[in-house]
This record gives sequence, C-alpha cells and structure tokens, in this order.
Amino acid sequence: MRLNMETRAHHSAVDGVWLDLLSPRAAVTQYVALLARGYGFEAPLEGALAYTPQLAALINLRERARAGMLAQDLLALGLSPAQLTELAQCTDIEPYRSPLEALGWMYVAERTTLLFAQLHRALRRHLPEVSGACAYLACYDGIASARWLGLGRVLDQVTERDDEVDEVLAGAHAGFDCQRRWMRADLSSSQRRRAG
Repeated sequence: MRLNMETRAHHSAVDGVWLDLLSPRAAVTQYVALLARGYGFEAPLEGALAYTPQLAALINLRERARAGMLAQDLLALGLSPAQLTELAQCTDIEPYRSPLEALGWMYVAERTTLLFAQLHRALRRHLPEVSGACAYLACYDGIASARWLGLGRVLDQVTERDDEVDEVLAGAHAGFDCQRRWMRADLSSSQRRRAG
C-alpha cells in the first residue's frame, strides 16, 4: 500500500503510454512501436533481475519473465529475427545492489500488467488484425491478481524495517523514472518523424 501511495505521481505518465491503445483510432504501427519499446525495457530488466544476488530465492523470476512474449508478438507482427535483435535496449538498467532495490524495479514492471486485460480486450475490438500477436498482453489472463498479491506478500516479508522500505521505494522511483523516459522517448521521436 505504501509503495503504491508513494509512487502514485509516476503512474499516469507510465500508464498513459499504454492507455493510448484504448482509442478506436489506435493503429497497428502504434502497437508495434509500444511492443518494441516494451521489449527494450523488459529484456534488460529481466537480465538485471536474474543477476541480482538472492532475488531468485525470494520470488520466481521465470514465471514473471515476459520479454520472450514480446519477441513472439513482434515476430507475429512482421519483424524479422534480425530486426528483433537490432531493437534498441535500455542501457540504464543494470544489475541491482540488493534484492530490495530489485523488487522496487520489479514492482514497476509488474504494475503495468494490471492494464493488460483491458488493453487486450480493446485491441481485439479495435484492431482485430493483431489478435494473433497478444501473448504479452494475455500473459497474466486469469492470474493477474494472484501475481500481484504474490509480489505484495514478498514485499511485506522483506520490509520489516523502515530502511528496507526506503530501499524498495528508491528502486521503484528509479524504475518509474527510467521506464517513463524510455517509453516516452520513442513516442516523441516517432511523432517528429511523422511530422517531418
């Protein structure tokens, strides 16, 4: 609860990028661009989480890995394997000093999944041509609440002291800042390209 309250200022900036897909005017190119940016954030995040000492003892990283699903969707939308390997990756993500910092970053990525069911329904309605490329958005179908509660239980178990809470919060703030910059940077350049 405290993590949610203290990071609230970040939520709309990050959510807004994805919620734009709810518009009936959303285009396939917009969806592809978002998946590509998502892949560029989640792939290095998964690597950094995997290299964080003692984190895998606290939470199952494999069941929360989604970069492969993003790659699967991008391939289904027409990217070649070579194009997939050339996608930009967020270089601001590095292995974390502690599992607490890593859990703060994980909270950022997991929070986005709360939008997936709504986005998936909207895309099936407005962009039926991408229905075969929604593995990422469908990855938590029926289990989103369980995964979210599971992360909450882990966070409650590892944050008994104020300094532990502060470390998770610092990781979450850094993660939100990074995710916002990463996701929005491409949108700005895409808009400039369209205008030019």
